[in-house]
Amino acid sequence: MSTPNKVEVSQVSDVTTVEITTVGPQGPSGNIAGLTFDISGKVDNSLLYYNAASGNFKADATTTKLTLVDGGNF
Repeated sequence: MSTPNKVEVSQVSDVTTVEITTVGPQGPSGNIAGLTFDISGKVDNSLLYYNAASGNFKADATTTKLTLVDGGNF
């Protein structure tokens, strides 16, 4: 009755059946064409930045949109 990645809706008299299925595990996360992302410390309004010491792009509580001000260090 189901096909992978397909939503099937059937109506029989007053009963409506909705079946949703997905197939397989998700792909690897955090790496895109050799880029590594560390967002484990992300908070509300975090900004993504490159950290040369770790070689990663990071999002954390240190660099947020609230820390960016005129004349600030970023």
